[in-house]
Amino acid sequence: MAESVLDPAEFRSRVQSVVSSVLRQEGQLLARISPDLLPLSEALEEFLSGGKRLRPAFCYWGWRGAGGDASDPALDDAAIRAAASLEFLQGCALIHDDVMDGSDTRRGRPAVHHRFAGLHRGATWLGSPETFGVGAAILLGDLCLSWADQVLLTSGMPADALHRAKGIYDEMRTELMAGQYLDLLEQARGGGSIERALRVVQYKSAKYTIERPLHIGAALAGAAPEVHAAFTAYGLPLGEAFQMRDDVLGIFGDPKETGKPAGDDLREGKRTVIIATALDRATDAQAAVVRTHLGDPALDDAGLEALRTIICDTGALAFAEEQITLRLDEALAAAASPRIDPVAQGFLTELAHAATSRSV
Repeated sequence: MAESVLDPAEFRSRVQSVVSSVLRQEGQLLARISPDLLPLSEALEEFLSGGKRLRPAFCYWGWRGAGGDASDPALDDAAIRAAASLEFLQGCALIHDDVMDGSDTRRGRPAVHHRFAGLHRGATWLGSPETFGVGAAILLGDLCLSWADQVLLTSGMPADALHRAKGIYDEMRTELMAGQYLDLLEQARGGGSIERALRVVQYKSAKYTIERPLHIGAALAGAAPEVHAAFTAYGLPLGEAFQMRDDVLGIFGDPKETGKPAGDDLREGKRTVIIATALDRATDAQAAVVRTHLGDPALDDAGLEALRTIICDTGALAFAEEQITLRLDEALAAAASPRIDPVAQGFLTELAHAATSRSV
């Protein structure tokens, strides 16, 4: 294995180069079909630009950590391209998630379904702008899902490596969709136990964001089962910590950093671990306040502050911070496994801190 390492900014640049290249290629195909499809290409170019590229990073360092040979430039480029396929899957997940949650914004911009509702409204077309926007967003998400497969399978990795990785890739997508449904179900049922909230975290986020990308990278490198087990020991607790941090930011985060209005997760009624903890520890009066305001699209500053106060007073915020720290420590200990290449260990440690940072 090569001793050279990638600077995080360089890595993100290489992933963006792959994403941009795919979008140019697919945009040309859409343009040949009809110039009316140009807004689709423009929306995806904007939506898929920037970001931390965490999932590709975990996939790539899973490959490196399992013995992937970065000294071969062609193979290293192929590994980057394979990892970049996860950005298209993430694009699908986010676009569809915003539709399901009724989110207004994503990364400080209008959510895709709102963008296309605005296009419809501005052109004074027939029918409902909102229905048009939702339909366009579903199709854009489907395009991203299709291109994710395409990018992986044309990455340039050896056929046997792709065969090993594809089964994990497919299982990951099933787990993601299952987690999304369980999330919807929790909201429809009005939430439940901390255990049920953690199940949603594991399948909607932890496995999909960290464990499975690592496994895909390991499979591309032809790793032994012991390496996959080491990545699970690192990836699952870190994935849970990552989602808990995201949940905390969804309630207490600065909109300038999160790209979403303050308390948006509370307006959407998300049944997170922190909410389950607050309700489990709340007095009857506190629980009544939570149930009154949680999921209220018109939640104002006073209601938001009332919910934040209860979350703090019940110890739910402190509990979440404690659980994040415990899981981060568990992941960091697992990253030191002798089954993982030492060069990758350093990067996995950095990624663990980045994934659980108090800012986005």
